[in-house]
Amino acid sequence: MGTEESKKRPLVFAYYVTGHGFGHATRVVEVARNLILAGHDVHVVTGAPDFVFTSEIQSPLLFLRKVLLDCGAVQADALTVDRLASLEKYSETAVVPRASILATEVEWLKSIKADFVVSDVVPVACRAAADAGIPSVCITNFSWDFIYAEYVMAAGNHHRSIVWQIAEDYSHCEFLIRLPGYCPMPAFRDIIDVPLVVRRLHKSRKEVRKELGIGEDVKVVILNFGGQPAGWKLKEEYLPTGWLCLVCGASESQQLPPNFIKLAKNAYTPDIMAASDCMLGKIGYGTVSEALAYKLPFVFVRRDYFNEEPFLRNMLEYYQGGVEMIRRDLLTGHWRPYLERAMTLNPCYEGGTNGGEVAARILQDTAYGKNYTLDKLSGPRRLRDAIVLGYQLQRVPGRDLCIPDWYANAENELGLRTGSPTAVTAENNSLTDSYPQDFEILHGDILGLSDTLSFLKSLAGLDALIDSPTKTGKHSIRERKAAAGLFNWEEDIFVARAPGRLDVMGGIADYSGSLVLQMPIREACHVAVQKIHPSKQRLWKHALARQQAKGQGPTPVLQIVSYGSELSNRGPTFDMDLSDFLEGDEPITYEKSRQYFARDPSQRWAAYVAGTVLVLMKELGIRFENSISLLVSSAVPEGKGVSSSASVEVASMSAIAAAHGLNISPRELALLCQKVENHVVGAPCGVMDQMTSACGEANKLLAMVCQPAEVLGLVDIPGHIRVWGIDSGIRHSVGGADYGSVRIGAFMGREIVKSIASKLLSQSLSTNGNHPDESEEDGVELLEAEASLDYLCNLSPHRYEAMYAKMLPESILGESFAEKYTDHRDPVTTIDKARNYGVRAAARHPIYENFRVKAFKALLTSATSDDQLNALGELLYQCHYSYSDCGLGSDGTNRLVQLVQEMQHSKASKSGEGTLYGAKITGGGSGGTVCVIGRNSLKSSEQILEIQRRYKAATGYLPILFEGSSPGAGKFGYLRIRRRNPPKQN
Repeated sequence: MGTEESKKRPLVFAYYVTGHGFGHATRVVEVARNLILAGHDVHVVTGAPDFVFTSEIQSPLLFLRKVLLDCGAVQADALTVDRLASLEKYSETAVVPRASILATEVEWLKSIKADFVVSDVVPVACRAAADAGIPSVCITNFSWDFIYAEYVMAAGNHHRSIVWQIAEDYSHCEFLIRLPGYCPMPAFRDIIDVPLVVRRLHKSRKEVRKELGIGEDVKVVILNFGGQPAGWKLKEEYLPTGWLCLVCGASESQQLPPNFIKLAKNAYTPDIMAASDCMLGKIGYGTVSEALAYKLPFVFVRRDYFNEEPFLRNMLEYYQGGVEMIRRDLLTGHWRPYLERAMTLNPCYEGGTNGGEVAARILQDTAYGKNYTLDKLSGPRRLRDAIVLGYQLQRVPGRDLCIPDWYANAENELGLRTGSPTAVTAENNSLTDSYPQDFEILHGDILGLSDTLSFLKSLAGLDALIDSPTKTGKHSIRERKAAAGLFNWEEDIFVARAPGRLDVMGGIADYSGSLVLQMPIREACHVAVQKIHPSKQRLWKHALARQQAKGQGPTPVLQIVSYGSELSNRGPTFDMDLSDFLEGDEPITYEKSRQYFARDPSQRWAAYVAGTVLVLMKELGIRFENSISLLVSSAVPEGKGVSSSASVEVASMSAIAAAHGLNISPRELALLCQKVENHVVGAPCGVMDQMTSACGEANKLLAMVCQPAEVLGLVDIPGHIRVWGIDSGIRHSVGGADYGSVRIGAFMGREIVKSIASKLLSQSLSTNGNHPDESEEDGVELLEAEASLDYLCNLSPHRYEAMYAKMLPESILGESFAEKYTDHRDPVTTIDKARNYGVRAAARHPIYENFRVKAFKALLTSATSDDQLNALGELLYQCHYSYSDCGLGSDGTNRLVQLVQEMQHSKASKSGEGTLYGAKITGGGSGGTVCVIGRNSLKSSEQILEIQRRYKAATGYLPILFEGSSPGAGKFGYLRIRRRNPPKQN
């Protein structure tokens, strides 16, 4: 480090290392090595294995002290952080014994006569140094107050004091030596930026390959998941032909295919990386920094709740060094396209890699008394970091955690150095695609939703079809051609988005007034709408001919294009004169609208979209003076029981309302959309589908009492619990006879209960006269309520069993019911007098389901345990078999539930922590999708994929898997967009 410094006395450094993974320890090695080269003693306080340090440093000046003073982030598995467990473990490790830790560390620091304390990035070390009167510095790319703050908000508000204590501890250090890829860290007073800290290479690529017996022409990928791939079933076919995979951290018992090579536990990873052609692993500072330094393409898999990841990912992608692999493809071995893509990358990091040397010099100089010039803009920098921290924590649920463009802009405006390059300056960075370049967004935000971005890109590509008809993308030529002429690019377009939903609990009990718990899924419907004067609308030829035949000038026309028509055997386009919805000055009746859309079976689908216009006319008195052009693009598969129809209705009405300046609340919009389905389409659905699509939020369950639509709020899904949907391949329809007959049976049951209650009430009053005692009075009040029962779910299970269960008929003929009770009083179904209807099971189901849903909701907030998960799963199973009792089961859904049970009760699950706990049929039943609940872990994901494989082996059908969540239409709002450089139109 120079001759002048070498004349000064050797120093004693105490270097504290966080217990979070090996990445921190490996970078500490490089800084410590340089301090030792300068002749200083370095006492490392760590929980990492000795070999991490001794393989690189063989010196009597290195002292290792095995003490763990924090715990970092607790991982449920290689790819999932358990947020609540992390907070509780930190509390146990660092908060409860804090006083004794501080006393012990102060005493130890004095005993070794420490001159300086370095922390990466243990909070209490800074406070202990201050108490001992020793200066300290932190070296890091993130701080634990940033990481834990999000955990506190999402999972453990009662641990919020942890964040303040950590930030206060950090404030005692002199300054922060900040590493590239950093997060906002407002707790530190001043900062000094340094280059990447990476370990040096010991051997050349050629030497390493020779030792491993690998030829220079062989493609090699290093599998680097931080020593946690044990138990994964790696298969030979995962790799492209001729490739080899070097596996880090494999257990001694793990059997590998011939094209996978198990590395020694103490293998020196930097040498292995430099000898490989690409790396497959999870993002961390060590993997990212060394991949950039060695120009090694990095195929990465995201980790749940790993909050430093977006900043490291951004840096990796900025230097064109990363390819993201989705988790499912990692587990199923679909590696080939990612590895081949990685080989086309040209990582371009040319910055410094001597951060360890630079940091060591700064530490030495500071310890010797050199006063580094403090940044005069440290106040604005800390304010900016605090604002960004708040931005990150308050982001929309379900939105990808990205870095705002203005984070870099603020740095530039303040004249600060940018150590973490952001997407705004990158030319070939995938994050630059997170904002649509072809449209100016005049209102709204895409919320980081990749499907919305894709929709806008497809919208922008429509004009290219006019010039090159062969460029049709993933949609049919007919659909794209129709859509290409739909919009006037010089006018504003309004875009809405509405997701499908997974029925977690409640299902068909919604029409009986039950509490329901519904989750909006990741798949959604997008609708683009343009309101345009009839004279400017580009009509299709037949629509123009129709107007000319009427001898009219331009009149308002509704033109619709719907993508995906070939998948469901329907027409891709629909158009109508909006005057067809009028009789004189008044809207036509709903009955006439059903007849209107029933004329052509291939166009019946249009009722879900165009029906929103009629409902707005009838219910809100809206009159449409302009034409409407509308494009529907839905990723919610039809017939799977995940509310494809509700998502289309909600997205369509949201976009139309936005285009016409209508301010409709999400709840009111959902109720209007239910009218579309009930009265225009003619399907007797409840309201939960539309409510979830409109009012739901990502990663939360919408809790609603369907009487008719009282939203109780949003219920968090605890971090250790995960929910999936698995499609049976059996088409579901709420318009089907089974669903309708069970609904009729439930309403018949309600009327019979009311009739029985009325008779019992009359008998009670006549027996007791006008002076009943208190207990009799209570009984009378109960009977009075039950005699006027609005919803079956207002009848408790014990009252049902005590008073009515044995008196309800198993079934009844429609004609017999009508003779005795006149009507079942359901406005959306009609009794067939010649049909026999099941009553007892249909009435019993919603009464017990309401109780099950309440229990499920309460359990979600109970203490984390296997008992909690087992109870949640059992409630799902009970619901499933109750559906079957009603006649709403199916072979496919029963098989899926059976597969979940086989997985749950297998020896493998019993020997360790169980992972899957329950499953049920969803929605209207008779096919569709099964909801599965389990532990949020990698093992659960593997078991879900195994169920997919077994189901395909048994049926020949590979089920669609629904995982993930996204915001409802109300949270999304709408986009008003305008083409930046509109193409010329004829």
